[in-house]
Amino acid sequence: MYLYALTAPWLARLAYLFACLALAGLLAACGGGGSGADAAPPGGSGSGGDATPPGGLNSAVVEAAPNTATTSLITTTINLDIMGYDESEYFLGGTARSYASSAPLSVDGKWSVAAAGQAEYKTRMVVYKPKSAAKFNGTVIVEWLNVSVGADTAVDWVMAHNELIRSGYAYVGVSAQKTGVDTLKASSRYAALSHPGDSYSYDIFSQAAKAVLKPQGINPLAGLTVQKMIAAGESQSANRLMTYANAFGTNRLFGQLFDGFFIHSRTYPFGAALSQAPQTTVPTPDGLLVRDDLPVPTMMLQTEYDVYKFSSAAARQDETPKFRLWEVAGTSHVDYYTVAGRADYGIDNSYASVLESKTPLNCSAPVNSGPQHFVVSAAFAALRTWIADGTAPSIAPRIEVSGTPLNVFKDALGNAKGGIRTPYVDAPVATLSADGQPSGDTCTLFGTTKLFDSTLLNQLYSSHEDYVAKVEASVSVAVAKGFLLRADAAMINLSAQNSSVGVR
Repeated sequence: MYLYALTAPWLARLAYLFACLALAGLLAACGGGGSGADAAPPGGSGSGGDATPPGGLNSAVVEAAPNTATTSLITTTINLDIMGYDESEYFLGGTARSYASSAPLSVDGKWSVAAAGQAEYKTRMVVYKPKSAAKFNGTVIVEWLNVSVGADTAVDWVMAHNELIRSGYAYVGVSAQKTGVDTLKASSRYAALSHPGDSYSYDIFSQAAKAVLKPQGINPLAGLTVQKMIAAGESQSANRLMTYANAFGTNRLFGQLFDGFFIHSRTYPFGAALSQAPQTTVPTPDGLLVRDDLPVPTMMLQTEYDVYKFSSAAARQDETPKFRLWEVAGTSHVDYYTVAGRADYGIDNSYASVLESKTPLNCSAPVNSGPQHFVVSAAFAALRTWIADGTAPSIAPRIEVSGTPLNVFKDALGNAKGGIRTPYVDAPVATLSADGQPSGDTCTLFGTTKLFDSTLLNQLYSSHEDYVAKVEASVSVAVAKGFLLRADAAMINLSAQNSSVGVR
């Protein structure tokens, strides 16, 4: 969630949200693991960079997290053990570098940066991995944990955890930023952590990836053979990841680290600086693009909210053999699933239902309950296939917008035109919008859901069978294009079948 410019009321709402999350058990424990290790030089699997500090990328020393208190992370609340997954936490530390550029950073992302300073650090990583090596699909998702709410949040893990678990991915969440580390230090478990500032975050993220890819001593993914790694980040972390990919993604600095990038809900014009106070400020330009010479695939996924409320439509770029942009109609920056989905085991079709709920912030209108999480899961699957065998994801239509400020073209039912189509907007039971919440309030990020009344539903669908058939037809098209996965499609179809829509 991108919340850099918060007003006092927004911060109060966020404090309330944290209280709710803690009471609901959403500050989940992950457990400890690991011991001292010094990572070997990289040489694995994907991208690197444009800077050339002496000695390349430093190695981090990895150690076990203390067996005191519990792991603090806003993440899923499901029991990973019964899902066949282990949870562990490691501390890693060493010397990180900051970076600068002798010239202003260009919009095209084709930068040349150089090491500017160095500082000691100690941070942590949280690891979820299959218990069985036979289940591991060889791919690790390394998420730049989001700190917009003042603490580490595993947004992409929450959104896509069902797909990541059922398909056998390993997951590593990295506390790359100072805000997350400083919040952790309130617990005695994390007293030894230290962070020199976000100018060093890019190097810290790289060192964490290196410790996973080519470990020495204790291996955070012990028993598993890593074949591919994907860097992921949502919202403010997506902005960080854009800067990271542009500065370090062309294989000239660290050797090979990442095989692909998943940039989820980048914002405009707010970018992530390459360097910031107290170091020399090196801002990124408005309208920043992903450089078009990256040697690895980049998948960018934007919600309807991002496209026009965060104005990312102003920084759209065309598809290339290594770049895809997916914009998803009927979605908001964050939504009902962002919170409720933490408890989703992937077997309850109610998580595929459209509903009206004002939680978690007691918003003035029911929050968006659209299909973002299903399309995020499909995007991860498409990116993995793209990396593995070169089969590029489908090119998606853009959400239709116009004007200054931007507005979304809506159909007669109030849903967005264009973008990735799903039954949530093509066989709808509600208006799913990024609009409708008060401006200047945290709830505005959650968008709205407004269910149709029975009169309108009866006009749209002649019978329950008619409704189910239209849902299944839309699902079939989305699956064929790769915008929904078959497992999720089955849940969506089952939810439609179990509904009362069209029943006279």
